[in-house]
This record gives sequence, C-alpha cells and structure tokens, in this order.
Amino acid sequence: MPADLAVIGLGHLGLPLVQAAVAAGIDTVGYDTDARPVAELRAGRTPVEGSLTASEIRRMLSGGFRPTTSAAELGRVRTAVICSPTPLGPDGTVDLTALRDAARALAARLRPHTTVLLESAVPPGTTENVLRPLLEEGSGLTAGRDFHLACSPSRLDPGNRTHTYAATPKVIGGLTPACTESAAAFYGRLTDKVVRAKGPREAEMTKVLETNFRHVNIALVNEMAVACHDLGVDLWDVIRCAETKPFGFQPFRPGPGVGGHGVPVDPGCLPYSGRTPGHPLRMVSLAQEINDRMPRYVIQRCATLLNEHGKSVRGARVLLLGVTYKPDSADQEAAPAREIATRLMDMGAQIGYHDPHVLDWRVRELPVPRADSLYEAAAAADLTVLLQHHRTYDLQGLAVKAQLLLDTRGATPAGAAHRL
Repeated sequence: MPADLAVIGLGHLGLPLVQAAVAAGIDTVGYDTDARPVAELRAGRTPVEGSLTASEIRRMLSGGFRPTTSAAELGRVRTAVICSPTPLGPDGTVDLTALRDAARALAARLRPHTTVLLESAVPPGTTENVLRPLLEEGSGLTAGRDFHLACSPSRLDPGNRTHTYAATPKVIGGLTPACTESAAAFYGRLTDKVVRAKGPREAEMTKVLETNFRHVNIALVNEMAVACHDLGVDLWDVIRCAETKPFGFQPFRPGPGVGGHGVPVDPGCLPYSGRTPGHPLRMVSLAQEINDRMPRYVIQRCATLLNEHGKSVRGARVLLLGVTYKPDSADQEAAPAREIATRLMDMGAQIGYHDPHVLDWRVRELPVPRADSLYEAAAAADLTVLLQHHRTYDLQGLAVKAQLLLDTRGATPAGAAHRL
C-alpha cells in the first residue's frame, strides 16, 4: 500500500520523525536494512536506548506506521527522508557508509517528483557531492529538475519536554528554490517554524556550527573546572554569578566528558572533495582534545580523594552513578562512564554501578555489578562518583550515606560532596 512518507533509518533520528509524521496524520513507512529494529518495532518495542517508549511505539503503529525491510516500499512515496547514522570512523572523519547504502536503495526506486530530504549530520557538501550523484546515477533522474533534493539537519534533544519536534524550528536548504519550497511544505506540517537556508551547504554548516558551539563551550568550562580546582575557587558559584548577566553570556557546565550523537566536525576535512579549504578549525580540534581528557581528570580526582582518606585505588570499591550521556535517558551514546570504568578497572578498583534507566551494563563485554539498593551500595563503597544526575537521585540523602562522594555534575548541595 503506498505511503506519503518513507523514513530511511529507524534509529535515534528516524523514530522521532516518524512519531511527528504519524501525529500529523501522514501515512508513514519506515525502512531499515537491519531486521532487528524492524522486528522490535513491529512487536511494539523500542529498538533504540533512550528513544521513544514502548507505549509511544504502539501509538505510532496504531496510527498507521509500517516498519519494513522491503526496499520496494521506497518507490511508492512522495517524500523520502534519509536519517542514516553518520558516526566518526577510526580515522576521525565522518563515516558515510550507511548514508551511501540508503541513497543507493532509494535511487533504484526513485520516481519523478519525489522530494528527497537528508537529516543525517554530515560535513558541508555531502548533499551535493555524495547524495546527489548516487541518486542521479541510480535513478537516471536529475536532481532539481526531475526530483526535489534538500538538506534539513536534525535538531533533536531526546527527552526534552520543552523543545519538542514541533516547537523546534527546522532549517532547510534545497538544491534549487523549488526544492527548498517543497521541503518547506513537508516540514511545515510537522513544525511551527521553517527557516530557509541559502542552500544545502548552508544547512549542513548550520549543524556543524551548532555542534561545534556546544563542544567548544563545554571545553572552555571544563578547562575552567580544572583551573578553579587548582586555585581553590568554587566554579559552580562562578557560573551561578555569571549567568545573571543578561547579555553576552550563555552558561555551560563542566562534566566528566562529552557524550551524545552530535560529534564535533572540522569541515576542513572533506575526503570526497578535490578542493582543500586549507583552514582547519583549530579551536574545534583543541576543544575535542580538552573534552577527551576529562575522563582521565576524573580518574585523577578519584585517586587523589582516595589517597587523602588513606586508601588506594587498587582494591577500592567504586560506585558509579548514572552511566548515560544525558540525564533521565537510557541513551549511552559516547557517554564517558565506560572509559572511566575501564581506567578504574585497569588500576585495580572494584567497580559497581547504579542507573535507574540502565538495567544491564557491560564494560569490555563483561557485566558490571548493578546496585539494587542505592543507599546501601553507597555506604559500602569507598568512593561514589556521580557521573550523571538523574532526577530520581536524592543527592542530599546520598551525600549523607556515601563514605566519599565525588560530584562531576555540580548537582549536590554546596558542601555536601567533593565537586569537579
């Protein structure tokens, strides 16, 4: 049965789009080459940690959503949105393998007048230099003439109840003005505001700027955290004071590392382009270097605190609280908890964890013991480390029960714990 929309890639990007489309009354099919998420969705279960709930999935199914592994469905839609994952590869550049596979699958079935949209986070130029050639070669059609092509990078904040899909403006950059308007007509059914970019590269670069802005500012405040600790200055009080400035300042807070799906991108590295800009973003690479070393700094602080209390890391019982990358979510993407646990284990510590959203956690493919009773586990541990502040944690009570508490999120009351 034909559908109005095909969402290609049923992961953390695709599923919220499906949810918004179904809620808007758009007949939607979801395509993924991996049979596992499709089977999970058909059974009414969420295949992605930290994404939609099972009840939300069931509502989508009852609203007409059809998950499938059949690429034939792609040739029956008016709009196709590519939401393929684009992680960093071993060489530090964005891996476009899944995006290319999605493009080839769609190209073989692409019909005239279809609108093709790219939501995946990509380096500038990907829509024109990677996606467009694959679609044209595989279909025999010409982008901008026979079908519409545009980029509209995802702006998701999983679990955010204020900035929902509908309440978050969508940036759109089409290959031609007609492409932009076709994309705007589609997204106008899902969101309250559509922002038209000059073109695909401007839309792609918007995502790069937003992601790099976050990483650079987190790096700045992470460096401030280290400096303030060395100087005996309460950084958290400094931030509290600074954020009262009504202009020219936006508060960011330090932490044990930076997780999430948005990775910092240096558009100076364009492996598919013969033209080298010659101006790499040095601040971005430096920010990544600073943020990457925060887990090691947390380990240093752990060792120092244990030593100050007459204990060694070797043989110490360390309880890690919150192993996800953001609060009140099960999503563990790039969370620093795993690296911190690995380093502590290498130093001979006995690791346990607690997280209300993660019932099973593995490090080096080995299960980490999960604390059933949080207070009892904190009282028994030589050191408790708060890595993520979930709302269910009573930090005042935890500070009383724990022998030694290191708060890497600045969430405990002043004086109740050692803070990053």
